[in-house]
This record gives sequence, C-alpha cells and structure tokens, in this order.
Amino acid sequence: MKNKKKFLPEYCKNEREVESKLIITYLLPALGYSIDMWYQEKKENRFRLDFLVCPEKNEYKTSPKVVIEAKHPKKHLNEHLPQLKDYMLELNIQYGILTNGRELRIYAKVNHCTINLVCKIFTLGIEKNISKISQWVGRETLLKQKQEDSMEIIAVYHNKGGVGKTTTVVNLAAALAKNGKRVLIVDLDSQANSTFATGLLNFGDEEKDTIKDKYIYHLLRYQDKFSLNDVKQAARYSAYAIDVIPSHIRLMEHEDELNRLDYTRGILVKKLKKAKKTYDIVLIDTPPSLNLYARIGLITADHLLIPSDLKPFANEGLDNVKNFIEGVNGFKEMLNMPKLNVLGILPTKVSANAKFAQGTLANRVAMVKERYGIDVLDECIIHERDDLAKCVEQTVDMGSLDIADPQSIFDYNSRSKAVSEFEKLADVVTEKMQSLK
Repeated sequence: MKNKKKFLPEYCKNEREVESKLIITYLLPALGYSIDMWYQEKKENRFRLDFLVCPEKNEYKTSPKVVIEAKHPKKHLNEHLPQLKDYMLELNIQYGILTNGRELRIYAKVNHCTINLVCKIFTLGIEKNISKISQWVGRETLLKQKQEDSMEIIAVYHNKGGVGKTTTVVNLAAALAKNGKRVLIVDLDSQANSTFATGLLNFGDEEKDTIKDKYIYHLLRYQDKFSLNDVKQAARYSAYAIDVIPSHIRLMEHEDELNRLDYTRGILVKKLKKAKKTYDIVLIDTPPSLNLYARIGLITADHLLIPSDLKPFANEGLDNVKNFIEGVNGFKEMLNMPKLNVLGILPTKVSANAKFAQGTLANRVAMVKERYGIDVLDECIIHERDDLAKCVEQTVDMGSLDIADPQSIFDYNSRSKAVSEFEKLADVVTEKMQSLK
C-alpha cells in the first residue's frame, strides 16, 4: 500500500498536533481505517487510551485491536514504553503504536507478560513505509488475522481420578479467557465436577435444578433438536466470560443408550464446528475412565493434555492412556480426521518442597519421559496449594443455607503463586498449538 501524500514531522509542535496531524489526518486513513473504526480518549478499565483502533465497526469485542499513544515531540519514547505495555497486557490488545511525531514504533503482544518491538521507523518519509506498517497494523492485515483464527479443541484426560483434571480445566480456561480467548468448557463427566466448579450446580434442590433438561446428554442424543446455544450456560466462577456445556449426574444412566447410537461418537464434532466462529478454545473435561464419554472427548479434540501427579499409580495408568489414544486415532483415521496432538503430561498436585522438586520429582519426570515416550511439561508444574482447593469450596450464606460459590484462582487470590503457574500453562499450550499451524 503506497500513499502519495507526504507527512512533514516539523508541523507537529506538541502532543495535540501529533494526534491531529499524524494520527488522525495521515496515519489512520493511510492504514485503511475510517472514522467509525477508532475511538479517541477511550476509557478502558482504569486506563484512558489516546486511540483504540479495530478493523470492524460492530465487532469491537472480538476483533484484533491496536492502541496508539501519542507523545510530545521532545519526549523520548523509551520513557513511555512501560505505560504502553500495561495497556496491551492488562487489556489484552494485540498491537500498540508509540509515537512522538518524529519516530514511530509498533509493538506486538507475545504472551501475558511480554510485548516485542516489531517495527521502528522515522516519520520523515513515512509515506515510503506505509506498506511496512500495514503488514503489522493495517486494517486488511487485522481482518485477515481474524479470518485465519480457528477454534482449537483440547481434551483434558487421564484414566486415573484425583490427579487435578477439573482444577486444570477451570483454571486454564480462566487463564485463556484472561488472555482474551473466547472459551467454552464441555463437561463430559457424569460426576459433573467442572459444572460444579464453574458455579452451575444445584443438584441438591430438585426445583432449582436448571441443568437436568439441557445438558451434554441432549447434545449427544439429539442430532438436530439441541444446539450449543440451546444447552450452554454462562459460567459464574470467573470475572472473565466463559461458557459451559454442563453435565449432570444423570449422564451415567444414559451411557448404554448412547452407545447403541452410532452417530454419538461424531456428533459433538459436528455441533462444535457450527460454533467455530464463536469460540477460540474449547476445553473438554473427560471422565477418568475408558468409557464412551472419554472416547467422545478424545475423538472430538484436536489436542490432548494429560494431568498427572506423577505418582506410581498414575504412571502405571499411562499405558492405558497410550492404548486408548491409539484406538481413538484409529477411529479418527477412518473418518479422515487428524490424529490427536498430545501436548504432553502436565505435572499436577506436586509438592512445593524444594528438596522434593530437585530429587524425587526430577527422577519421576525423567522416568516417565523414558518409559512412556510422552513429553512432560516440566516448565508448567502445577503445585499442590491450599488456595487451589479453597477457591472451589467457597460458599455464600443464604439464610440458613450455605450456597456453593466457587471461584477461579484468579478471582479467589490474584496473588497466589498458582496464578502465575496457570498463566505459564496458558502461554505454553497456546504456543504449542500455534506451532502446528
């Protein structure tokens, strides 16, 4: 993209003129943005942004965005980089532009704690560099980026119970949502632990049971009658928007019925495909077994995460997990579906004792890698912490009753060490999925 109109930086004498002469009059039109695609002095959370730009008029919440900060021509941009970084990370804005009218820098968000400088130019002769700038933050580039985004489905599975599977699902979902991902949790376990942990469970009161008539069973049983929109509910455990396809204790009663219907193994794939523009990531909580519901979860998924406390009993179950994966991949191959991408074994419920980490844990990790040939995500260890147990056990007083009010670790204690562990996990999982594209 070339722009014949020239910009003269000496015409900008102060910050207001950088905004009006460089950004509004020259840069935004040159990058393809009309006046209804950007906001000036936009208030977001605790910040007031000079400019917030998105490529679509009515898609502000879901489009990639650019924040632009203008500074006085005599200001050095390095002084204002921490401020731009705060904006991009806390508000989950993909790109940032910092300019003083003489120099223009473009930064890209890498993960929850890092932004990188991707483009740096002087504005004298900027018309020769509009194509270069557009490759990062032009409207056509951001629109293409949105079109290329695709839904990723991750099953969280181990055939042994008590390894922190549900804790992983709900807190990884919160970490991904915090990063701006549109997240759906699918609970395929008749124990309904994820349904409870996301604040949707009222099984103790039949009259208040809002799930029994619309839950995962109905998606699997009826080919056309129930869609995701009919069954999904908004989670109540997180400040970040997350949807849930709930489960119910009655699911265990329907396994034989669903087993007799051939289409049930592929119907969740079909129904999720219809929502691929609605969600970026789907997390499937599977039962700790080798049953139909676990099989459906792995057939549906693109990726597999295996939580494990790495204790001997859990390790012995990894042979079953490997055989189960092999069987599922055989079924997927018959349907011309890609094989499961195993993201790795996630160490969970691990003692935070330093001596344990350096000795016993290191030995267990090495043994699992060697014996089972599955990568261990030892850079993403989830330690056993009181906070992780207590956040799910929160209640509120309602007269004579204590009503369950579970919270994600991010909402329960934002200073918990577990927060950074799940943030790291979200980054690693995202990077591993992106590397396959």
